[in-house]
Amino acid sequence: MREFAIEFNTFTILGRCSRSGALGVATSTGEMAVGSRVPFVKTGVGAVATQALTDPRHGPKGIALLEDGLPAAEVLEKLAASDPHIEARQIAVVDAEGRTAARTGSENRDWKGHHEGDGFVAMGNRLTSAATVEAMVESFLSSADVAIEERLVRAIEAGRDAGGQHGGQRSAAIKVCDDLDYPIVDLRADDYDDPAAELRRLFDTYAPRIPYYRVRAADPSIGPFYLWKEAQGL
Repeated sequence: MREFAIEFNTFTILGRCSRSGALGVATSTGEMAVGSRVPFVKTGVGAVATQALTDPRHGPKGIALLEDGLPAAEVLEKLAASDPHIEARQIAVVDAEGRTAARTGSENRDWKGHHEGDGFVAMGNRLTSAATVEAMVESFLSSADVAIEERLVRAIEAGRDAGGQHGGQRSAAIKVCDDLDYPIVDLRADDYDDPAAELRRLFDTYAPRIPYYRVRAADPSIGPFYLWKEAQGL
């Protein structure tokens, strides 16, 4: 019989675009439906990711604290103080100013750890090695000239290619908020042998539609995507 804790392994990256202020989280795990538990993002407020022996309630709590004006470090302190099982958690926060905070509980399994950079956090638990997080960091830093959603997807692909987590991955997700009151990107690959590849397929299909959905929200008369695309000469 396998140990219960072995099932919990995740790698995640949170980031803020220094140009637009857009905020996002991309993540992948060994269980299905990671998008329902790990990424929490709100426009102009911040991003929170909670994983390992996850308590998804930390996501909404963290967002509420960010809305109250607390910086990332104070938000994390309050979340940690409220949780008697904090050593089983891994949590990261990026606020609207790009300040970051992260915590890897002592009960997380190796390889475990996080990296805080300028406006981003990469983290993981029960990974094959530190190379998974290192690859996410390198990918994110080397792609500063592209949109935040593309940077996040690339980082998850890099983490997978560097070894990912023990036992492989089953699901992946991305959520990004820019300047609207709802996420501009919210995609999930919920149960796949290579969820990062499925997330990439979904994202590449969806990305050209992002400007269309922006326009359609304000002007529903523009018609279906294929007509809008033709009108744009795309």
